[in-house]
Amino acid sequence: MTSNLAAVSYGVNLSPESLDAVRKVLADAGAEVSAESQTGDERFAVHTADVDVRLDSPDALSDLRRRVAGSALTGTDTALVPAGLRQAGRKLLIMDVDSTLIQQEVIELLAAYAGKREEVAAVTEAAMRGELDFAQSLHARVAVLAGLPAAVVDSVREEVRLSLGAAELVAAFKKAGHVVAVVSGGFNQILGPIAGELGLDYWIANELEIVDGALTGKVLGAVIDRAAKEKYLRQWAAAEGIDLEHTIAVGDGANDLDMLGAAGIGVAFNAKPAVRAVADAAINMPYLDAVRHIANV
Repeated sequence: MTSNLAAVSYGVNLSPESLDAVRKVLADAGAEVSAESQTGDERFAVHTADVDVRLDSPDALSDLRRRVAGSALTGTDTALVPAGLRQAGRKLLIMDVDSTLIQQEVIELLAAYAGKREEVAAVTEAAMRGELDFAQSLHARVAVLAGLPAAVVDSVREEVRLSLGAAELVAAFKKAGHVVAVVSGGFNQILGPIAGELGLDYWIANELEIVDGALTGKVLGAVIDRAAKEKYLRQWAAAEGIDLEHTIAVGDGANDLDMLGAAGIGVAFNAKPAVRAVADAAINMPYLDAVRHIANV
């Protein structure tokens, strides 16, 4: 069968040599490349080309994506995006929060007030690499917060910084009439104000238990883990009447893998190697709004 794709190359060093390397891989696969165009700003450049190529299975597309990724020169990434997704009238963008929508890991910021930042950061890193069960690691990390005054949550909220381009990405999707959601292994007490400021359509995270003005070191209810992230992607897409093929998921850690795999395209944002290895596309620069060029928004 013939697949209609867009080859979207982007990066801080988008050179002619980079594009030639991508063109060669596509040509070797028998693809016809047409309608090339270029855009971007002073931060990064974007080059898009229409691609017609015969692919017999989803595995064939995955193989072509790997070959294209392997051809990339330093400072360049290329996403092969189904034309149907880019042309869809309504899309759903769903994102992880810590180290994706925002620059920090909130649990580490909280742990700093307990004098446990380095210890917790090591556990977080292992969990994001997929070496630890996420729910178990979360309970262990939150336990070190027991006894901290609830006011530290407000202090941490002031420390949080959106990733570069995050606000612009959300605004562009919303202006175009699309749906924006976030699902987080972090905490509602931090995410709630951010969701309100950005005007997100859907959001959910874990809930820190607070009793008598202090953190108990526990979370309430079921943990938002990798299975939950995929569940909410499917649930929110269905509620909006948006086909899964028209969804874009973005994350950086192992607990995002199910969500990335279920979406129409899964994007690894400055992600751990295990995530980059299986994601449909990768962004290896600090600008989250590169996602809008992948999705044609």
